[in-house]
Amino acid sequence: MPTTEPDELMDNPARLIDHTLLRPQATLSQIEQLCEEAVEWSFVAVCVPPAFAAQAVKLLYGSETAVASVVSFPCGYDSLVSKVRQAAELANQGCAELDMVIQIGQALAGDLELVEEEISQVVLAAPETKIKVIIECCYLDKNLMAELTRRVVSSGAAYIKTSTGFGPSGARIDDVRLLAKEAAGKIGVKAAGGIRSLAELREMHRAGAGRIGTSAGVEIMQQWQLACRKS
Repeated sequence: MPTTEPDELMDNPARLIDHTLLRPQATLSQIEQLCEEAVEWSFVAVCVPPAFAAQAVKLLYGSETAVASVVSFPCGYDSLVSKVRQAAELANQGCAELDMVIQIGQALAGDLELVEEEISQVVLAAPETKIKVIIECCYLDKNLMAELTRRVVSSGAAYIKTSTGFGPSGARIDDVRLLAKEAAGKIGVKAAGGIRSLAELREMHRAGAGRIGTSAGVEIMQQWQLACRKS
């Protein structure tokens, strides 16, 4: 659950936002623009494809914005060895955070010990890096979401995350509430997928999300500025 009252962070919603560009057609110039926007607005992190992680680290050196990248994104079905290698390589390049996708089929088959072991191995491969675990809630029932949250807590990861944004649906309020309840403040909750307005960000934060993944960070901040001027 949030460690502060839900609206306290609304004086700077940028500190909730992982400013994200994970489209397959992303270019270096777009990543450069993403990083410039992150510095301008003081976003807590950028989330970029692995191919651009090293460049983002250089671009954001000396700023307060962290660089995050992704592991086994967006499907999650790379082997454990591959996920561990990806995590270690990205950590060595300077990524402070990594958003990894679990092997969703394993979870649906009930092989939760294997899922937990995979997460634990990725955490061990990048011990100085915050690992955010994407469980892709749209494929899961409530009982499985709850059990996976408990497994993520046990694994040593820093966050549980709702969605990749590439599935049939993105973040849903009820799912965020459930994850936050099960996490019980032991780890953070990140909501991502389809969040494109200040109103949606507020709702997700009130439901328990301490991070918001969005490609609409600038638009959200502009909405916030407009709301501040009207208040």
